[in-house]
Amino acid sequence: MYGIERETPADSWEVEALYDLCFAPGREALSSYRLREGVPPIAVLSLVARDTDGIVAGAIRYWPVVVGGRNVLLLGPVAVHPTRQGEGLGDMLIRTSLDIAKDAGWERVMLVGDLPYYTRFGFEVLPDVVMPAPSNPLRVLGKSLVEDGWNGCTGDVCKIA
Repeated sequence: MYGIERETPADSWEVEALYDLCFAPGREALSSYRLREGVPPIAVLSLVARDTDGIVAGAIRYWPVVVGGRNVLLLGPVAVHPTRQGEGLGDMLIRTSLDIAKDAGWERVMLVGDLPYYTRFGFEVLPDVVMPAPSNPLRVLGKSLVEDGWNGCTGDVCKIA
């Protein structure tokens, strides 16, 4: 059994250790990290999944970015400890956080990821949205949290000033 709760500043070291474990060395060299540098994650959407012993088994964060002058959520990273994968934690973190984002008034969310995994959450390729290089355009995915949330929202993904 797992509980989902907001990440606190005290959780940061444990969450960063989880991300280091789950992602390749040099993960911070990815283009999405350029958009995150010096920008705090959105606290209400930064969640951890804890087991009954209080150990962080999964985590998710979101960051504010701008596309075509409009505010957009950038999902990621999301990670589940390798010994806990296959238990539905990633699914639970994504669905819970998307519900919170919608309730908080966000209209759209994007990520860079694998379409076959993220289609089950309603994500699709954003052909008119350009991530900083190097990024594979077929991995730039988005989801509307309101009807037509991505209509007219095109162009380069930019860091919040």
